[in-house]
Amino acid sequence: MENSIARRETIKKILLSGLSLPLMIDQEDIMLNGKIKHSVCKWCYNSIPLDEFAGAIKKIGIAAIDLISLDQFPVLKKHNIPCSMVSISSQEWGITKGWNRTEHHQGLIKWYKYLIDETAKAGYKNIICFSGNREEGLDDEIGLENCAEGLSKIIGYAKQKKITLVMELLNSKIDHKNYMCDSTDWGVELCRMVDSENFKLLFDIYHMQIMEGDIIRTINENHKFFGHYHTGGVPGRAEIDETQELNYPAIMRAIAATGFQGFVGQEFIPKNPDKIGSLTKAITLCDI
Repeated sequence: MENSIARRETIKKILLSGLSLPLMIDQEDIMLNGKIKHSVCKWCYNSIPLDEFAGAIKKIGIAAIDLISLDQFPVLKKHNIPCSMVSISSQEWGITKGWNRTEHHQGLIKWYKYLIDETAKAGYKNIICFSGNREEGLDDEIGLENCAEGLSKIIGYAKQKKITLVMELLNSKIDHKNYMCDSTDWGVELCRMVDSENFKLLFDIYHMQIMEGDIIRTINENHKFFGHYHTGGVPGRAEIDETQELNYPAIMRAIAATGFQGFVGQEFIPKNPDKIGSLTKAITLCDI
């Protein structure tokens, strides 16, 4: 065990120094500290079948998978890996069409009751949700009030089933034009209005670095509203290594210092052909 720990610290020093590191790491030797609960978004590895991916990530200490649809639950059950964030699993509802319009509420409530029931049956805890876009000039304040109104009609049911709805903060500058929940302040105000421990924000570090920067201070001041975190290299959403601008070990230390008990999900898109190798490096880097 001492050799494994020493080896991991050597890997981390190399990563922090900016020196190159062979991607093919002996995954069986990785020993994690346990200060961060690691998960990963499957969509970033679409070329790898879920069955194969689930087996591979267990070897590098990843405890759960994000953004899994209902039909994929049996594969996770097979590998005894939980879903840390259930996908919206709908062709009708999603990032651009969400809670910020009252005409969507009836359909969303019906769909989320179904999602909540299926998620609770599976024993999972978190379901993602979205504000929707600022289409046709929808004012942010009105959109905020509409989101709070709609979510308040379903949050009691989520609480009853011990499910948390988690709205993702996304950037509207590059990836999701016109998305409304694109600032921490807006999302935090929505949390205050809904006023339930069963509604939280997904603080996506990649997206909020693009929109706001000031990541560590934002985490320190608002962590009680954050139920989940995502990573990603800025710029480009590639590997979170020395090629991008964020200091992820420092960010992970800030998250851990808040006492956060949820998951930090890797959501970068690997450029390197050895995708699992890139993921292994990211977990090693973030395991403070």
